[in-house]
Amino acid sequence: MSSKERESDRSFDVIIVGGGAAGFFAAATCAELAPSLRIVILERSPRVLSKVKVSGGGRCNVTHACFDPSVLVDFYPRGNRELLGPFYSWAPADTVDWFERRGVSLKEEADGRMFPVSDDSQTIVDCLEGSIREGGVEVRTGSAVEQIHRCEEGFRVFLGKGESTMSGTRILLATGGLREGKFTEGLRQLGHQIEVLAPALFTFHIDDSRLKGLEGLSVENVSASVEGASLRTSGPILVTHWGVSGPVVLKLSSVGARWMQQAAYQFDLSVNWTGSEDKGSVIGHLESLRSSNSKKRVWGWPQFGVPRRLWERLVVAAAIPKDLIWSQISSRKIQLLADELTHCRFSVKGKSMNKEEFVTCGGVRLSEVHFKTMESKKVPGLYFAGETLDVDALTGGFNFQAAWTTGYLAGRAMASMNAQD
Repeated sequence: MSSKERESDRSFDVIIVGGGAAGFFAAATCAELAPSLRIVILERSPRVLSKVKVSGGGRCNVTHACFDPSVLVDFYPRGNRELLGPFYSWAPADTVDWFERRGVSLKEEADGRMFPVSDDSQTIVDCLEGSIREGGVEVRTGSAVEQIHRCEEGFRVFLGKGESTMSGTRILLATGGLREGKFTEGLRQLGHQIEVLAPALFTFHIDDSRLKGLEGLSVENVSASVEGASLRTSGPILVTHWGVSGPVVLKLSSVGARWMQQAAYQFDLSVNWTGSEDKGSVIGHLESLRSSNSKKRVWGWPQFGVPRRLWERLVVAAAIPKDLIWSQISSRKIQLLADELTHCRFSVKGKSMNKEEFVTCGGVRLSEVHFKTMESKKVPGLYFAGETLDVDALTGGFNFQAAWTTGYLAGRAMASMNAQD
């Protein structure tokens, strides 16, 4: 093979950096709309779609059954304003239809999450791989992109591990969450600002006697807040071996990702186990129990839907003896128990990632991207999709939906460039 032929083999119309959900969806869209384009996906790891494979406990939470874009954007702490228009172009209903047209039916669960009927993420992986295979897209794993330079034909991509370069007319960056290093520095050299990078969707480490031995216990409706920050939410909470998790904790960690990083993940968490009751109403309720149920033990009669094992811990924390009956409880003890129920304070000392939910807050500054096409405002021919952008969401299929939407828009735009050429 001549040097000219070898160079041609490494020249593409579209180079997609990142073999995840956004990259594959962009490639499938672009190939379908412009079959003549030569498209390659470069993935640094040995396998593509690894996050799709492990998501949802191996079932793949494809999207969420929130079909109104104006409501859908509320699940995105970063990117909600910018994603409104894109979601009108490609929403969860479009995602459901796309997979169903390819033989993969999705089902909605009680909480709105949507999974393949097969309950197997491999179904989604096979569908995506089949779509790009049908479109003639080339996939190269073990290809780590270290630098991207502008050149006469568009872009030149420099690969690591002694690999040579390749060129492309247009390039899509769909790498997932960014990390500081050569790649992000290269983006800055191209003229882009990178918003502060921080983990999101993590659980809290808490070492507290009130939670010891309660692993696996859940409370369906609590409200929680982070002291010293304007962070408050409500919903289910789960006690774990290392502290607490569940939707309440994950939402707090998502919304407060940067604040918590700055606090070195050391802060106080306040939990209201009653949900929405304030301290005054709780005190009133407890005082009524003192007069109407005088012979019952405080220890053995949980209130406000608090699970018995947790109730017992809170009673002990309020310094109430196990054999104390309601008629004997003092107003001071009622105050202490009300505090434990409505302002139960825990000291958070660190974090853990939530199983397969490894999500990064931060990325390419959103004001530098055209959200109709996902093209860079700084560098024509350069596109972004998925978590490479400063876009992330709460758990529940929302991060994948952002990947499908931005991947679709980028793929469509790159295909339309071919028509313009």
